[in-house]
Amino acid sequence: MLKIAFICLLIALLAWLLGFTSMAIIAAGIAKIIFFIALLFAFLFFILAFLVGRKLLNN
Repeated sequence: MLKIAFICLLIALLAWLLGFTSMAIIAAGIAKIIFFIALLFAFLFFILAFLVGRKLLNN
């Protein structure tokens, strides 16, 4: 998922360098959304792993 966000950022940079401002803004927005979704999944899996680890170690 982070690879897709990085590719969108590269597309945004290339579009900005070539003068396609609206396409650069759209690609950067998509990359930002994908990045925040990836951060959310990472945070949720961290919390889940923490809770499962505590449950296993307390028994």
